[in-house]
Amino acid sequence: MSQPSRPNPHDYASARRGAEHLRREAVDELWRGADAVLDRVCLDASARLARSTQRLQARLRRHRAGATPALAA
Repeated sequence: MSQPSRPNPHDYASARRGAEHLRREAVDELWRGADAVLDRVCLDASARLARSTQRLQARLRRHRAGATPALAA
């Protein structure tokens, strides 16, 4: 029964490649998270802008109709 071979702890090139791979994975994960946050912020901002636009249009319609905000409420 043979044991699985273990990596040589003194193999600098292999350790460096492994570290670079892990670093790339960590950076990729960081950017995936940042992209998700940005998407969420943009979605929230877009929804707020749409609501604000609707409120402004409603106020303009009331204003053009001659209604005051207190009476229109």
